[in-house]
Amino acid sequence: MIKVYGSTLSPFVRKVVVVLAEKGLNYELVAAGLQSHDPDFLSVSPFGKMPAFRDGDFGISDSSAIIHYLDAKYPEHRLIPQTPEDLGRTVWFDEFGDTIVTASAGKVFFNRVVAPRFLKQAGSEDMVQQGIAELPRLFDYLEGVVPAPGGFLVGDAFSLADIAVASPFVNLSHCALDVDCAKHPRLGAWLPTILSRPSFAAVVAEEKAFLAA
Repeated sequence: MIKVYGSTLSPFVRKVVVVLAEKGLNYELVAAGLQSHDPDFLSVSPFGKMPAFRDGDFGISDSSAIIHYLDAKYPEHRLIPQTPEDLGRTVWFDEFGDTIVTASAGKVFFNRVVAPRFLKQAGSEDMVQQGIAELPRLFDYLEGVVPAPGGFLVGDAFSLADIAVASPFVNLSHCALDVDCAKHPRLGAWLPTILSRPSFAAVVAEEKAFLAA
């Protein structure tokens, strides 16, 4: 049985769960969060970062490493293109989503959701505003590169590129920060087409229900 350790409220865990759904693979989601002392989790992720992942005797952490493993071991419904150009672009968008979009969105989500709800401490509104101030530049970039509705970031198929870029936008949505379609019409049209895929929609619906409880 495949096990994923973490919470899908993390855009990185969400990435892995979406990939597993796209590939039709069964898995168990094992709750593990900040400050977790679960020995099974820490045996796979020694620095306590989620997601952690186990497939039989194989274990690894880091969402991108996990997804590269999954795409190599379970090549049906590939999500990482194989041509050099498309592979390079996919790696770029994965990095952009993970380290640039998530960094800005995380300042908002952590201080408005994680800190007050799960850590029982006040978030920093200064950090929230810093994150919000960083978003227009990212949205402007994406406005120039996202395809017309129905298209994908790399080639003509849904891929890790789409997953990695769309995932942190879910966290912004949880904070009632959605793309202004008047200012960024292409991004505002592309994003719902990605997030409406069953692989994304199911996990996002569960997250919204959990946060509303």
